[in-house]
Amino acid sequence: MKILLPSIIAIMMSIGVIFIRMKASHKPVSVKKIILPPIFMSTGALMFIFPYFRVTSMEILEAAMAGLLFSILLIKTSKFEVRDNYVYLKRSKAFAFILIGLLIVRIVAKSILSQEIEVGQLSGMFWILAFGMIVPWRVVMLLQYKKLVVTN
Repeated sequence: MKILLPSIIAIMMSIGVIFIRMKASHKPVSVKKIILPPIFMSTGALMFIFPYFRVTSMEILEAAMAGLLFSILLIKTSKFEVRDNYVYLKRSKAFAFILIGLLIVRIVAKSILSQEIEVGQLSGMFWILAFGMIVPWRVVMLLQYKKLVVTN
C-alpha cells in the first residue's frame, strides 16, 4: 500500500503531462513557458527543511546523475519548428513512450529501493532526480528556442 497510492498518483500525473504536451504543440512557445515549470518545481526543495526528507551527499549525487541521464531522452525528443513566424514545439510520438518508460522505471526503482531506504529519504531522492531531469531539459529548450528566434 505504501507504494501503490504514490504509483497511481504518478500514473495519473504522467497521463496529464502527455495530454498537456500534446496540447502545447498547438500553441506557440515562449521563454516564460519554458522557464516557469522548473521555477515552480523548485519550491519542492522546501521539503528538505524537514529531517524526514533529508538525503546523504552520495544519494544527492546518485539522484542528480540519474536525472541528468534521463534528461537526455527528453532533450532528444524536444524539437522546435517555426510556423507563421511563431516557434512551436514539434510533436514527437516518442515523447509519450519515453514518459511511460520513465514512469515504469520510477515505479520499479521505488518498489525496490523502498525496501532499503526510508520513504521520506526516497521521496527526496526522487524529487532531486526529477529536478535534475527537468532543469537540463529546459535549459537546452531555452537555448534552442533563442537560437531559432535569433535566426528567424
